[in-house]
Amino acid sequence: MNNKDKRIIEKYQQDEKAMILAFAQWCINHNLDPMKVYQQAYPQQKENKALLEAMELTVSKEEGEVISTETILQILQLFGNNDLAFVVQEEANKAKL
Repeated sequence: MNNKDKRIIEKYQQDEKAMILAFAQWCINHNLDPMKVYQQAYPQQKENKALLEAMELTVSKEEGEVISTETILQILQLFGNNDLAFVVQEEANKAKL
């Protein structure tokens, strides 16, 4: 693998971590447990290490940046997390966000 390929992979991984953090913060901002929401979308997965790491970086609802539901849905879909986007939309509809 050449350096260009390595940089592309590293950039994707950084972007993926940012997406996971945005999802976790959106959940916190709306009084939802990120792990429970994630488990609804992917019940077959036992534990998501990246999500656990992201949850350590989240801040309280009061300190957090506003992340609109529309924005988080677009981010999730961009990364192919359609199942998670569906659950996020369901949660948003339930809470009338």
